[in-house]
Amino acid sequence: MAPLRRLCFCLWLPLLLPPPAAPAPAPTPTPAPVPRPDWAACRSLSRELSRLVATLKEPHRVLEETHLSEEDPKNWPPRIRCSDACDPSTLDTNNTRCLRRILQGLQHYRDLLGSDIFTARRLPQLEAALDQLLGLVQQEHGRPPRRPVAPSAAWEHALLQRLALQRLQSFAAIMSRVFTHSASPR
Repeated sequence: MAPLRRLCFCLWLPLLLPPPAAPAPAPTPTPAPVPRPDWAACRSLSRELSRLVATLKEPHRVLEETHLSEEDPKNWPPRIRCSDACDPSTLDTNNTRCLRRILQGLQHYRDLLGSDIFTARRLPQLEAALDQLLGLVQQEHGRPPRRPVAPSAAWEHALLQRLALQRLQSFAAIMSRVFTHSASPR
């Protein structure tokens, strides 16, 4: 009878004992804070970029009075649009979409300046300003995918340079306003 009692005791003992303590939940790692762009530096660099583009002289006098436009909207470069949420009220609460668009545009213009279009006319100061701005904005959003610029005929280079620099000037002006608002003390 003792072995039977011992067996019953062994079977009932776990039911009589308090349940084992639940293992302590593993601490959930707190996400590292996402670095925010240095708004004041972005403002300063975007103003410098605007100034640099505005001071560029057109090497072909004939093109100075020419306004160029492209018919195919699929080939337009990234532009800051209303839907990009770059307005002051949205920037104060969520600037992710706006910064992604700015990053996309900066990368586009940087790729253009490094393409065959500007082989004969390198603009190192402009390239450096774009690289610095890209570095500041990329901290938060990473590098956008690069799209290679299609090669162009040599005779088109002057026209395409003019068009690219006009668009960069417009883009830089709007981008500068965004950074000026974001850098202002609240």
